[in-house]
Amino acid sequence: MTRFQRTRRSLLALGGAAAVFPRLAWGQAEPAKPVQIVVNDSGGDMQNAMRAAFYSEYEKRYGIKVVSTSPVDLGKLRAMVQSGNVEWQVTEIDGESAMLAEKSGLLEPLDLKIVDLSQFPKHLQNRKYVFPKGVYSTVMGYRTDVFPEGKRPQSWADFWDVQKFPGPRSMRNDPADNLEFALLADGVPLDKIYPIDVDRAFRKMDQIKKYVAVWWTTGAQSAQVLVDKEAVLGTAWNGRYYSAIKQGAPIAIEWNQGAIKESCFAIPKGAKDVYWAQKMLALIAEPKPQGVYANIIGYPGLNLEAINYTDPKLQPYLPTNPAYLQKQFWTNVEWVSENAPKVKERWAKWMLG
Repeated sequence: MTRFQRTRRSLLALGGAAAVFPRLAWGQAEPAKPVQIVVNDSGGDMQNAMRAAFYSEYEKRYGIKVVSTSPVDLGKLRAMVQSGNVEWQVTEIDGESAMLAEKSGLLEPLDLKIVDLSQFPKHLQNRKYVFPKGVYSTVMGYRTDVFPEGKRPQSWADFWDVQKFPGPRSMRNDPADNLEFALLADGVPLDKIYPIDVDRAFRKMDQIKKYVAVWWTTGAQSAQVLVDKEAVLGTAWNGRYYSAIKQGAPIAIEWNQGAIKESCFAIPKGAKDVYWAQKMLALIAEPKPQGVYANIIGYPGLNLEAINYTDPKLQPYLPTNPAYLQKQFWTNVEWVSENAPKVKERWAKWMLG
């Protein structure tokens, strides 16, 4: 047997092995499937929607049970990672906490070869640690029986204009969003909000303060004050107004200059079965299950193709609707996380003044 023949026979043998064990021969084998993974989320209606849209599909697709726990807790995440006893494969996390967790080394990197973000807004496509799971907006709402067609507020400058648009207002008892809205009312362009000129924002808040009848503290309260006519113009998370509108309340949403926020998921540092955690995030990134989720709970995912899988009756109430998306601004979570403590302290004093 010649040297060439021996080499050719060896290659053929190797090719045969690759045909039987293609992953082992030519690439890394898929890790063994665990019996279950644990996903920590907010619980309640959100958890029910997550199960219907994502968890059940994951179980069907991969044969791995999904155990859901709650609540979301940054302190517990930190304790798990530091102790090396990580119970979760995936956890929900709010935007500010996500930034802190990333900077503190509490998260596993996203594998963008598995988690496809190519249909997400461009500024989110190269995320390293924090998965942008969904989105909601803080928006303006008003009573349609008080502000008829053609005489409705369309900007935060209108919200501040108590002569042209009279009546009691409601706003959240928190600097979040309010300072941004104040700057917009004062003429700052959408793309120049950050870094926030805090002094200027508080000066503008001084002008509206006495016209705010209700400083809401819960999501349910934000919409209910308009339903009860304690206020005729207010702010709320878009899903809260949507729920009231579905029940027949004479409320409309103004999307212009809304504040978009992400709801996030991440994989804790040191989690077991990281590959299968990545596969969960990959499924959550798909447009069809995101559409199912939005149809159930009224909050969309960030895959811009997902709107094609949502109920047409729901689409006018989604912040990712193409007609609204460019009119809004993305909350700068990094600025907020760095400045929140001192701004909240100033807000508390301002409220007492």
